[in-house]
Amino acid sequence: MEMKNLATELSENAYPGRGIVIGKSADGTKAVTGYFIMGRSENSRNRVFVEEGQGIRTEAFDPSKLVDPSLIIYAPVRVLGNKTIVTNGDQTDTIYDGMDKQLTFEQSLRVREFEPDGPNYTPRISGVMHIENGVFNYAMSILKSNNGNPEACNRYTFAYENPVAGEGHFIHTYMHDGNPLPSFEGEPKWVEIGNDIDEFTDMLWTNLNEENKVSLFVRFIDIATGEYETRIINKNK
Repeated sequence: MEMKNLATELSENAYPGRGIVIGKSADGTKAVTGYFIMGRSENSRNRVFVEEGQGIRTEAFDPSKLVDPSLIIYAPVRVLGNKTIVTNGDQTDTIYDGMDKQLTFEQSLRVREFEPDGPNYTPRISGVMHIENGVFNYAMSILKSNNGNPEACNRYTFAYENPVAGEGHFIHTYMHDGNPLPSFEGEPKWVEIGNDIDEFTDMLWTNLNEENKVSLFVRFIDIATGEYETRIINKNK
């Protein structure tokens, strides 16, 4: 697999939709994740990220303009003990509840499938980061329609044990803009991860399409101590 330049991947794609990147900092000391949302409709763009406990949730920037909250208001990030869950929908809660009952990441998602927003049938993308005794592993998942056919759900899980310093993986909902929007294809993209949370945050935000980007969340977790730093950027202010 060829390593992709994450800045280029973002800057050359006007509409990757929602995206998750997970990896390890170049110095090997931090578990890194980023999650962004984009929007084409007024309803999708009318959002901000706000902190909630150790995680975040989306909320309407202007509540008077909120039309349908079902697929846009959710908690993208939740923390369960030594696990950090990052997703593009309310399956965050499904994974949290399942893993709290000792189910695996993959087992927890068995009760979910892609979003019911035909004709796009937006994939559900999810990630979980696990840090224990100074060891960091992560997994990513995508649940998608069968090439646009909602009669079947295709389920893919990718697990990364002992990730290499300076490397990560990036998955997003759509290959590019279109009508209907084409679902992401293949494995999560292999990308480079740096050391500095502010530089990483700025790189992501700067390279997202100016018209379509809505909000960005970034977190660096110290693998030895579990302490973390978070950055949130909202276009709506």
